[in-house]
Amino acid sequence: MPAGPHDLDPAALEDVACRVVREAGRLVVDERPADLRVASKSSDTDPVTVMDQRSQELVLRLLAELRPDDAVLGEEEGGRAGTSGITWVVDPIDGTVNYLYDVPAYAVSLAAVLGDPTTPGAWESVAGAVLSPVADELFHAHRGGGAWLTTASGSRRLQVTDVSDLAVTLVGTGFGYDAQVRAGQGAAVAELLPRVRDIRRQGSAALDLCSLAAGRLDAYYETGLNAWDRAAGELVAREAGALVGGPDDATATGELTWGAAPGIAAAFAAMVRDLTARHVTARH
Repeated sequence: MPAGPHDLDPAALEDVACRVVREAGRLVVDERPADLRVASKSSDTDPVTVMDQRSQELVLRLLAELRPDDAVLGEEEGGRAGTSGITWVVDPIDGTVNYLYDVPAYAVSLAAVLGDPTTPGAWESVAGAVLSPVADELFHAHRGGGAWLTTASGSRRLQVTDVSDLAVTLVGTGFGYDAQVRAGQGAAVAELLPRVRDIRRQGSAALDLCSLAAGRLDAYYETGLNAWDRAAGELVAREAGALVGGPDDATATGELTWGAAPGIAAAFAAMVRDLTARHVTARH
């Protein structure tokens, strides 16, 4: 695991993550333009891109006030270097297509990580939060502190399901934007579907990982994820008892990220590794 600052306080970092995603969530909901649906994310002046950028800029401003020595890596342009050994990884709107169509399954995701988040296997999330702003559901965790869901009615600790049979496993997944990649992902899903209970496609990797933590899914997998797509959600899932890994071991990568309840994790990992290798990776 990457070494961290000697005075690292994961619980305090979790509090910062919760505070910042709350502010960004209010922005993207309250100031969402009414005409977003007619736009496409195809240019720098696209309204969706503008809201992604505005959300990230707000996160950057807040972190500059609260954690001025930390680095920030975001999906959109911007970010900054730091000196503390901590990098905040932000997805200002995870589920942009849902946001475009006013489908409420989108999130603001923020995680504090140790190590280099641009290098697979060289970083570890130590605290994070994922806010589903329309549902007002805040998923949050810090290393060793369990995973939690906070709503207007209070907080509850999250725990993955105790499923032990792939045949009754509810699986979440997602798809990329490139047509060739989607064709491979579709072929993999077609082969997986008869072997599990059913498939769900929510449109936000962060929310899928949190749904795994909350027992709303038994397993999840996706290819093509970046660090900002999963840094916070992966921590929430792990702290809720999920096993998470990638194409070879317990390190999730852009090639494959999978997570599952322990009772089906080994069988699920073997299945999605095989499907991904044959249908998705082989196309590259």
